[in-house]
Amino acid sequence: MCGKMCFMTARNDPSALRWLIGVELANHRKQVAITPQQVQESTGIARAKLSSMENGRYQQMPEDILVLLEFYGVSRHDIDRLISLTGNGEGKTWWAPWTHLVPDWFKTFVGLEGLAGSEFLFEPMVIPGLLQTEAYAQAITEATGFVRRDHADRFASFRLTRANRLTEEEPLRLQAVIGEAALRLNVGTPEIRQEQLKHLHEMAQRPNIGIQVLRPEDGPHTATTGPMVILDFDHARSIAYSERLDGAVYVQDQDDVRTYKMASRNLQSVAMSTQRSLALLKTKSH
Repeated sequence: MCGKMCFMTARNDPSALRWLIGVELANHRKQVAITPQQVQESTGIARAKLSSMENGRYQQMPEDILVLLEFYGVSRHDIDRLISLTGNGEGKTWWAPWTHLVPDWFKTFVGLEGLAGSEFLFEPMVIPGLLQTEAYAQAITEATGFVRRDHADRFASFRLTRANRLTEEEPLRLQAVIGEAALRLNVGTPEIRQEQLKHLHEMAQRPNIGIQVLRPEDGPHTATTGPMVILDFDHARSIAYSERLDGAVYVQDQDDVRTYKMASRNLQSVAMSTQRSLALLKTKSH
């Protein structure tokens, strides 16, 4: 067993980690078609406790995880992998200073993002939050009206702290496909938009970031339902994510996640290459 070092990142989030462990536990149980009642009868773990473990409501204990996964017939490698995650299930979450500003459904996502090793995102209409400047973040926060005006500055600071994940000592690896419309969206003043394009060009030159621009003339693609994100973890299975106006959808089933990954590969093949996109961003930022 590899211990706490198996899942160390600069962005601790115990609740997101518990959620991720719970998803894995539920997936293993469903793969072997075992009911909660069968779990209770064979292991002594009550249905209510199993539900709490799978929902990530409380920290899962290594000994309980071991009992469950051995009952499900999971390999020792996967058992050790999942138990290793529990060593980081304590402490304060990185987004705690903004807890009253961030919707509950988004807290889970930013927590998972902080734990991820790499991320793919598709954003057709607006510069993604991870790549926004402070002025752009403030302008778009005020314009959308989802945050009270007196909270706009605080929410913008949250966005910027989240974006620091790209420049930390062990940064998030990001592959982004951005619609050309996002580059032309009328946000704030011309100076704010120009600063944002310059920032985007600078970020695209970082070794951990790949940015591709998707133009209408590049042709059709499979991601017609709108923005999406795929998070990949070093010691857990991938999660896909898409937002709605009042919430979000977390895709956990691995067959469905593979469909999202197929769509991401299609987007990357249709969009301009990173080299051509970098050249376009350079032109637009000057």
